[in-house]
Amino acid sequence: MFDLPGYGLSSKPDDKEYVLDFFVDALKELVDQLGIGPCALVGNSLGGAIAIKYALDRPAGVTHLILMGPGGLEERERYFQMEGIQRMMNDFAMDALDREGMRRLLSILVFDPSHVTDELLSERVPVCATQPKTVLSTMRVPNLSDRLHEIKCPVLGFWGSDDKFCPVEGALKVLRNCDDARFLLVNQCGHWVMVEHRELFNRTSLEFLDNG
Repeated sequence: MFDLPGYGLSSKPDDKEYVLDFFVDALKELVDQLGIGPCALVGNSLGGAIAIKYALDRPAGVTHLILMGPGGLEERERYFQMEGIQRMMNDFAMDALDREGMRRLLSILVFDPSHVTDELLSERVPVCATQPKTVLSTMRVPNLSDRLHEIKCPVLGFWGSDDKFCPVEGALKVLRNCDDARFLLVNQCGHWVMVEHRELFNRTSLEFLDNG
């Protein structure tokens, strides 16, 4: 796991445009610096879009894709119709992400708000305070649906039926266009399948990586 530029403990330049290729190039540089050969990529939301684009750019460099509610499968306007995206953009614009604001935002990410723990808030709030507004204001993620047929590695996907950030119909786009793909649609689950259904996610992912 690594923090994307603009997030976590990574550098947060305010003079960059946070477009998809900026993130993909950062991942390429990381993989090259670490000397990692063909690898499996696991991505949620924006991370899912990055994983998809990386696989399209470097088809020989990816053995498996594991996607959880991935972005990059709709036009920008469709994402901005989603409740979670609207709340996130509004809260960042209004500087409303103090501890309680962050609790409200993260609660939209999950079906069961008990997953928004004090420990999680203590991790997220200080990081958010250092994040430049350009991370969201300049972010552009193109719709990659028309290129999904180019992905030849096996794909495993998860989607929560109560996802308020990425439309669940994206799962069908992957299934219809990728040669080797399967998706688990999980009820009583929001945008974080790997958090709300951790054991299911881990067990299914490990089996997929072992058996393809």
